[in-house]
Amino acid sequence: MEKKRCELAIGGMTCVSCANGIQKSLNKNPGVLEANVNFATNRAVIVYDPSKVDPKNLVASVHEVGYEAEVIGKHAFHMHNRNERASFKKFIVAALLTLPLMLEMIGVLLGFPERIPVWIQLILATIVQFWCGWSFYTSSFYSLKARSANMDVLIAMGTTAAYGFSLVVVIFGLDQPLYFESSAMIITLVLLGRWLETRSKRKASSAIEKLLKLQPKIVRVKRNGTFVDLPVEKIQRGDLFLVRPGENIAVDGVVREGESAVDEATLTGESFPVSKEPEAKVFAGTTNTNGSLTVEATQIGADTVLSRMVKLVEHAQNSRAPIQKLADKISEIFVPAVVVISALTLLVWLFFGSPLSTALINAVAVLVIACPCALGLATPTVIMVASGRAAEVGVLFKEARALEVIQNMDVLIVDKTGTLTQGHPHVQEVFPEQGFDQKEILQIAASLSHLSSHPLSDAIVSLAKKWELPIEPVHEFQSLSGKGITGNKRGQKCTLGSVQLAREQGVKVDINRVQAWQEDGKTVSIVWVDQTVQGYILIEDEIRETTPKAIRLLHEREIPIVMITGDSQNTAESVAARLGIDHFYASVLPEEKAQKVQELKNKNLIVGMVGDGVNDAPALATAHVGFAIDYGSDVAIEASDITLLNGDLMGVVKAIDLSKMTYRKIRQNLFFAFFYNILGIPLAALGLLNPIIAAAAMAMSSLSVVGNALLLKKWKPVK
Repeated sequence: MEKKRCELAIGGMTCVSCANGIQKSLNKNPGVLEANVNFATNRAVIVYDPSKVDPKNLVASVHEVGYEAEVIGKHAFHMHNRNERASFKKFIVAALLTLPLMLEMIGVLLGFPERIPVWIQLILATIVQFWCGWSFYTSSFYSLKARSANMDVLIAMGTTAAYGFSLVVVIFGLDQPLYFESSAMIITLVLLGRWLETRSKRKASSAIEKLLKLQPKIVRVKRNGTFVDLPVEKIQRGDLFLVRPGENIAVDGVVREGESAVDEATLTGESFPVSKEPEAKVFAGTTNTNGSLTVEATQIGADTVLSRMVKLVEHAQNSRAPIQKLADKISEIFVPAVVVISALTLLVWLFFGSPLSTALINAVAVLVIACPCALGLATPTVIMVASGRAAEVGVLFKEARALEVIQNMDVLIVDKTGTLTQGHPHVQEVFPEQGFDQKEILQIAASLSHLSSHPLSDAIVSLAKKWELPIEPVHEFQSLSGKGITGNKRGQKCTLGSVQLAREQGVKVDINRVQAWQEDGKTVSIVWVDQTVQGYILIEDEIRETTPKAIRLLHEREIPIVMITGDSQNTAESVAARLGIDHFYASVLPEEKAQKVQELKNKNLIVGMVGDGVNDAPALATAHVGFAIDYGSDVAIEASDITLLNGDLMGVVKAIDLSKMTYRKIRQNLFFAFFYNILGIPLAALGLLNPIIAAAAMAMSSLSVVGNALLLKKWKPVK
């Protein structure tokens, strides 16, 4: 069955109950496999079977329950801005019409006679109630039609009760107080809260807009020998384009001419510019600081690192953290429960002999102060800000789930090559056995290695090219996973392999020399022809500059580290001792890495895995949370939960610290939301809160939750 993914921008949602109603409507469509609606981001993500349903049907499902929807193309923010402008317009009109009513109420409380005729108060309140507040009625209608209840039901019921009571008093000339100012002020404050909330949510989601602005709209592309200005969409792979000092790079590419320093802080979070010269890679969205560069485009459009960042941040912001399920379950029953409490408040006050006006106003206060919004925003706004902030420091979360898991991680497995080390091994020395030539040994090794994609093979071929040795044809080539390579050259069976492979094939090696090299941290590759060893090639991959510090910081956070490598026991022991690593697995074949991860999982440990190669992908997928080093294998990145753009273990430290801060904020928000409702509703029921104060408190509760989430933007990673 074919699966497709569709994203919709949703307009008109006012609380998490709205999101739940839309989600139910989408899931009713035949062919919809999964639908998630995020109140904080105003987006719906749907996985569907295109043979049974299409995006038009999905949009129609949203319209049926009374909300706006449109399919998101490349990236869309205009609906968000449109909602913000509409909210502000309605608030201004409501505020201007409510101001005279509030001044009248204050005057009466201070003992002044009524100055505004009752019929004018009625007109002002009616406009506020049924024009400024009409969205509450339409939203309530569609919500109840879908057999659910959202926050607008509470607002509509509360304000209609206060307005309706006052209307009856005016029509029949009853000797009762008027509450036009209460109904109008409640609507005004709710509209103000929603406008501020929309602004805050836009700020929380600004990370994506900020990333999109990094790519220039115009690029100077070489056409017919001359550089001409073209829209960035027109550039093709293989095109040469010019980047002048101070300009942002348009697409990913390789430098062909010129030297400069490029500021990559927007991608990696690192503050120091990186030197670039011919053959160096450059990335879209980074800034050329001084020299002029001519670059060949290698990745364009959605394939650039910048576009992948945007896609991952969007995906993380729209995903749901497991902790959010609690708030969602409570929100489903919240509104009906509040309506029951409000009805009981009215009846109890009447039962004990209170006037209808007093009982009614207390019941209205219960309806107005209840706030499912704070519950609904508590988790997703924090996830939204955290994933955006993480991207700014070079850490990309694929799912919100990963943010929750890594704060509880028990052990971290780290692949040695390309993670602890630079990932660019080089040949340190070629040692021939007596009677054999150094260049001939390297030529045999290079002739075999040029058919392999292993990083060690690249190092051998690179040295052969430097020594200007010809690569000779090899027949019957075989790659023995994790052990070596073999083939026939000039009728002889040639092998380049490890000590383990030599032992398995009965080849005698100088084990004392080999062990001495390994204890010094070198990787030893042995060259033998038929059964005779001709020489040894010593290969070294330097430790990353940031690795010792990252390991120290991980130990400070009480996270044990396990190194996993295909190197020998002696080499692994040497590297582990040098870095202070707790445990290690040596001589591990690629297919055994996932098995080692599973062994630790079977001990009920929450396991993290860091890797960069194709052979790390199964282990990354098996771990509870996988970290992929960017600039590594696309397969590894796809299998992981988190991508580290700065390419080292410091990214893991940042991810752990941000995760802990994120969940501290989520717990604070959930506590505040629960505490607010648990305290506010009883106070309103006991008559201790005026509906106007209740409406202001309700608006402030949502804003405080979003404001607390926005504080995450000030989080700074350890240096």
